[in-house]
Amino acid sequence: MSYAERTSTVQKNDRIGLIAGNGRFPIIFSERVRKLGYRVSAVAHIGETSAELEQAVEWIQWVKIGQFNKVVQAFRKHDIQQAVMLGGFKKTHVFSTVSPDLRALMVLSRLKDWKDDGILRAVAGELEREGIHIIDSTFGLEDILAEEGVLTNRKPSKKEWEDIQFGWDMAHDIGRLDIGQCVVVKNRAVVAVEAAEGTDETIRRGGRLAQKNAVVVKRCKPTQDLRFDLPAIGPISVERMIEAKASVLALEAGRTIVLDRDRVLEQANAHRIAIVGISAAHGRPVSM
Repeated sequence: MSYAERTSTVQKNDRIGLIAGNGRFPIIFSERVRKLGYRVSAVAHIGETSAELEQAVEWIQWVKIGQFNKVVQAFRKHDIQQAVMLGGFKKTHVFSTVSPDLRALMVLSRLKDWKDDGILRAVAGELEREGIHIIDSTFGLEDILAEEGVLTNRKPSKKEWEDIQFGWDMAHDIGRLDIGQCVVVKNRAVVAVEAAEGTDETIRRGGRLAQKNAVVVKRCKPTQDLRFDLPAIGPISVERMIEAKASVLALEAGRTIVLDRDRVLEQANAHRIAIVGISAAHGRPVSM
């Protein structure tokens, strides 16, 4: 059975596993799928996952980053046959706090490099071999994906649209190289590229260099695996834009999660930040 066939129909009224990273993404997912009739068994990571997740799931197992065998054992114990991977991990942990167990070392030893996509696909592949099918990270969250068009009261100016178009192409290129999903631009020049620090810190760094009126573009990598690492923004991202005096946030429509949407738009409107959704199907964005 192909991956597409496995994920097209998720087992109904059954238990679903959650491998949780940081942020509110895992919490929102758990609350939503429980309302759909699923029981959620979560594996959370010490130093990353919010303790708030404990109140949103039926069962939780805490592990250290790299204790992969404990993840597998926990899912076996609860007869998990389908799972989702949600939430980020601080990439700097790769160089500091990660202590991989023997099973994790075996998975990592097969990799040509430690790029994000390669690591996540290797982890998913190992779980699949255990009979745990990894489903799309958008499952149960389809209605909080950014839609196409201007989402805020203010529309981008003509000059801002030019920066959006420029940044859209640049984001595609850094994504193709598996560097990151976000760029900050001003006057059709790149002032910051997302790397190990994540989107929020990229916005902060780009804001310092641009000083004001920077345009932030966030989009999927060209070879994005929908099972994990979808772009996501939330109130903290907008707060960083306010601090950076950035003026526009452009997102890939249909493939970017907007967490706490009402608060995001309220913050953006209050500070005259334009947020727009761009459809990758239409190629380069066109001003509206």
